[in-house]
Amino acid sequence: MRFIRTLFSRAPAFRAAGDGIGSPLMVVGMHRSGTSFLTGSLQQAGLELGKHSAWNPHNLKGNRENEDIVAFHDTVLHDRGYAWDNPPEQEIVWTADERQRARALIDSYKGVARWGFKDPRALLLVEGWRALLPMLGFVGIFRHPTAVAQSLAARGGMPEAQAFALWRAYNVRLLRLYQQQPFPLLCFDEDESVLHRKLDEVLRELDLAPLTEERFFSAELKHHGRLEKSLPVELDAIYQELRSCAR
Repeated sequence: MRFIRTLFSRAPAFRAAGDGIGSPLMVVGMHRSGTSFLTGSLQQAGLELGKHSAWNPHNLKGNRENEDIVAFHDTVLHDRGYAWDNPPEQEIVWTADERQRARALIDSYKGVARWGFKDPRALLLVEGWRALLPMLGFVGIFRHPTAVAQSLAARGGMPEAQAFALWRAYNVRLLRLYQQQPFPLLCFDEDESVLHRKLDEVLRELDLAPLTEERFFSAELKHHGRLEKSLPVELDAIYQELRSCAR
């Protein structure tokens, strides 16, 4: 676990984004782990997402991602030989041009009191966002490794071993981020009624509106449940620690 010690090291002091950007919130979690459910629910409660996807072939309610932010993340990773499914082991330091491009994305939310964005890739690049947005808040969600692996296999035929490796890479980052700066964290494996009760607690904590209309959650968001099988010891330890941090 050598790379864990290098993650979230002190980032260089760059000029933060300007005034008028409101109170930003980043939704953090791995792909296929309930981030769309969480982000859609936050949007229903009043969080402004800006330009976002309301439909996706793998998620009929939309992945709720700002496509410009996703494209920015993809470019930053690609330029260094990485991708969402080939994550870096160490922190990526943004170039001056990348910081300028990120500031332009932030400026698109100017004048909005409560705004946020979601893209699982953001976990791989969170240091750059924190440098530009000192007041950046987080809300997160995670899911059992076997459920994520089934979903990735169904979506693109990813082998279980690769899915487990990705789950580890993303969720180590999620756990470390939480340990540095605790934030509301949900487990997508909960029963629907329990998940909604805990979500309501998180919305109150974030000072967002209670959900009185139809909930964002629906069955198609959760095709796959956890399998009753032995996990690699390290994955089980990470999952159990996340459970201990979650609501």
